[in-house]
Order: sequence, then structure tokens, then C-alpha cells
Amino acid sequence: MFTGTISENKYKIRREAVFVILSGLFVGSLAMLNILGLSRLIDLSFTWDGVQIPFMVFVGVLPYPITFLCTDFISELYGRKRANMVVWVGLLMNGWVLFIVWFAGILPENPQINSDAFFRIRELTFGATAASMIAYLTAQFVDVHIFHFLKKLTKGKHLWLRNNGSTLTSQLIDSIAVVLITYYGAKAIDLHADTHVFSFLLMLIASNYIFKMVAALLDTIPFYIGVKFLSKFLDIDPVQEYKEEKYQG
Repeated sequence: MFTGTISENKYKIRREAVFVILSGLFVGSLAMLNILGLSRLIDLSFTWDGVQIPFMVFVGVLPYPITFLCTDFISELYGRKRANMVVWVGLLMNGWVLFIVWFAGILPENPQINSDAFFRIRELTFGATAASMIAYLTAQFVDVHIFHFLKKLTKGKHLWLRNNGSTLTSQLIDSIAVVLITYYGAKAIDLHADTHVFSFLLMLIASNYIFKMVAALLDTIPFYIGVKFLSKFLDIDPVQEYKEEKYQG
């Protein structure tokens, strides 16, 4: 009896610790992508069969796939309510980043130090965060909703389907929304006068989505391994509710 109580307490501590780690990684990645955001456009263009293929992503996109992997882990191990809670915390973090950047900009400065870099980052952060708040909220809730829809549809089977299906759908929404809102709404993407706007924005959307899609497909194996390990480590059965439904039926 006493041993069982100690064991259960140990699992509770583990569950909360892993949840905090996943949530911290999620929020940290989200804050980093908003601050770095549009500060650098990475050119990964390449030549295929003699044809130049443009492929460019903003640096803020790099940590983005991690946020979806974290919410998928939380959805699988802790359920939909906790995953949605983390999404809301992430939204509040966006607001907190905006406040700190705004507040730091209105404080008096020492004229001996050149602050041009800060104010340029500040300007880009406002533009990137304003756009990403809308796209992020929509995409993350779509991710959680589709994940649990597919989990329910397959009775907890086919982990790869809900992992990839939810992420690929939500990231398509995010890629379209964040580029269009950043350019047309926040006006935070500066293009040269001779740039064909539609073609450039379409290339950005396609590049962002392909990058996220490849990252999502590559994280399938780590997700499988992670769920299998964490299920045992935390003493959680992610499909217990579906087993109970089958037993009751």
C-alpha cells in the first residue's frame, strides 16, 4: 500500500515535469520565432535539371515545426484540454513579447550607444508578431482539433496519420495566413519596386509550407519513439479511452 502510493507520486511528478518541459520548449520556440521573425531571409534556392528553383524562408520559420511537435506530444499524452491550454498560453506569450519590445522602446536611452539594431528588430517583431498571432491561433487550434478528430476516427490507431494529418493541414493554413497578413496587414515585408508581388508571396508561401511539411514528415519517427518511451515512463495509456469504449460496447 505504502509502496504503491510512493510509486504513483513518482509518476505524477514525472508527468508534470515532462508537461512543463514540453510547454517550455513550445513557448520558448514561439517567442524566439517571433523575435527573430523577419530579421533575415534565408535563400535556399537550388538548380534542378538546369532550372533555378527559388526557395526562401524567413529565419523565424526554423523553430516553428517544434511547436507543432510539442502540441502533438501534449495532445497524445495529456489530452485535448491541456493542449488547448498551452495554445492559449502561447498566445499570451505573443502579447507579452509585444509589450516588452514596446516598453523597451519608449524608455530613455544612452546616446553613446547606437540603438538602430534594436529599433529595426522592434519594428520587425511588431510586424511578425501581429501577423503570427492570428495565423498561430488559427493553425494551432486546427492542429489540435484535427489531431483528436483523427484519433477518435481511428479509435486511437495509426499514430502517424494524426501526427502528420493534423500538422500538414494546420501548417498550410499558417503558411498562407502569416505571409499574407505580414505583407498586406502588418506591411512588414519590404520588397523592391521591380519585384512581382504575387509571384514572390506565392514562392514564400510554398517555401514555408514545403519546409514545414518536410520537417513534419521527418518528425514522425521521433514522435513514434517519443510516445512509446514517454507512455511507459509516465505510466500513461494514450488510447485507454478507446479500449474502454470497445470493452463497454
